[in-house]
Amino acid sequence: MGKLTFSKDDFENLKKKDEKLAKAMEILPFYTRETDEDLFRSLINNIVGQQISMKAQETVWKRFLDYFPAITPEHIAAATLEEIQGLGISFRKAGYLKGTAEMVLKKEISLKDLYSLSDEEVIKELVKLPGIGPWTAEMLLIFTMGRKDVLSYGDLAIRKGLMMLYGHETITKEIFETYRQRFSPYGTLASLYLWEISSGNYTLPE
Repeated sequence: MGKLTFSKDDFENLKKKDEKLAKAMEILPFYTRETDEDLFRSLINNIVGQQISMKAQETVWKRFLDYFPAITPEHIAAATLEEIQGLGISFRKAGYLKGTAEMVLKKEISLKDLYSLSDEEVIKELVKLPGIGPWTAEMLLIFTMGRKDVLSYGDLAIRKGLMMLYGHETITKEIFETYRQRFSPYGTLASLYLWEISSGNYTLPE
């Protein structure tokens, strides 16, 4: 496990991009986020956590870690659907997990090669895996691959943060694209602050 890290220049340069965000950054605490550099393990963990609470995900994930010697394509592919389902997930998710493991083993997708691709190309490859959509792919870009310019339209909390900070009643794709371009190439850092803003725990500057 590791942590997302940013340089002092990253913070200062993002502040120069937008006055309102800069003021918010001055009053908001910056919190770090843990990362998992094992892309396959992250894929499995993300599928496990889909459409369940964070607490439930932690419980089920601990069962996976206790059951398997290691979270590898070989171990997941070798398990039966019933075995995987017995750890506390749906039969459909169990199928996603086995399908992902089998695709990796068959070299239908090379996780190692993804690191040489652009963000857009990585997303295009990852969504070929069962159970992986664009939002999950974007979270993997941030929290596993450490990409620094990811701002996800599919993330409800990020859109909420934008609405709260800038006073929008809704965030269309066109409005979102304006902010994405404005924050680039520091989209990931902006994402972390927008997630914090969306919590509603702070009085934002006018």
